[in-house]
Amino acid sequence: MADPNLFLPLQLHDVRLRNRIGVSPMCQYSSVDGFANDWHFVHLGSRAVGGAALVMTEATAVLPEGRISPQDLGLWKDEQIEMIARIFRFVEQQGAAPGMQLAHAGRKASTSPPWQGGDAVAEDDGGWRPIFAPTAEAFDADDIVPDEIDGAGIRRVVAAFVDATKRAETAGAKMIETHAAHGYLLHEFLSPLSNRRTDEYGGSFDNRTRTLREVTSAVRNAWPERYPLAVRISATDWVDRGWDVEQSIALARELKQLGVDLIDCSSGGSVPRARIPLGAGYQVPFAERIRREADIATAAVGMITEPQHANDIIESGQADMVFLARELLRDPYWPLHAARQLGVEFAAPDQYGRAFAARS
Repeated sequence: MADPNLFLPLQLHDVRLRNRIGVSPMCQYSSVDGFANDWHFVHLGSRAVGGAALVMTEATAVLPEGRISPQDLGLWKDEQIEMIARIFRFVEQQGAAPGMQLAHAGRKASTSPPWQGGDAVAEDDGGWRPIFAPTAEAFDADDIVPDEIDGAGIRRVVAAFVDATKRAETAGAKMIETHAAHGYLLHEFLSPLSNRRTDEYGGSFDNRTRTLREVTSAVRNAWPERYPLAVRISATDWVDRGWDVEQSIALARELKQLGVDLIDCSSGGSVPRARIPLGAGYQVPFAERIRREADIATAAVGMITEPQHANDIIESGQADMVFLARELLRDPYWPLHAARQLGVEFAAPDQYGRAFAARS
């Protein structure tokens, strides 16, 4: 009997993923000056040991002012490569592909970790000013009003994504994902709720997507053709007159022409207190529509916790991969447990073989 589709390999350029399970980028708020450390080694390494095919770093800032928090991972200088390279070597030794999400937080920068409230961090406490966004409007009433980024600033951001891409290659990454979701800088340009510019970077769909297209073209040119490129988008803002799935489909078609191989389909984050109908697989329909109507590979995310559900998503053609986040925090070995539940022969590392052997 053939293996369930969740455990079929996926070929993206020269990268062969051993199954369809990816570790979604998850902020750890555990860095000092952007450097990876032992926490990141264990966090990412254990998910590779656990059987995931793709292990993605958290949102990794391309500029120091592009961090969500002062504790975010970064790749804006060469000195940050060494530890990431060590982590990526271990990930590959376990049979997984290391991936890196590159990001700029835009107007959501300089905030504290969630368990400290997520409020703005003052400069005296390690925060920074100015904060940049497409439009000089704060995310929420109590947040700091950002400075409107100018053309030179946009060009600096594009160049920073390129420089970080080259560092990621040096570190051994096998996939790059640009973060254009969740209300961070590139999403801020996309959404008419956060982009009220009247120049060539605002207004029409073509203008609002210009920054992401410029970043994508520059990153694809800097990234080896043999490796895949992904983009994470928020498929909808969940707010009237905001960014929506129809625009996401149109964007995905353009990104495919620019060399993007996979769209990571999330949602929300552009404005506070959007009404989001949470539930198991609530974002999967976005991955399905974009996959079908833009003819591009997609990853589905969002409250996917059960192996049979994950397999059904792949088997029915709703997405090419599932990216798990919280469920992999709860259980780093979810892929091994899923294989057992679905009746797949998927070997655990020799060191753990006795624990995952069939019980008598």
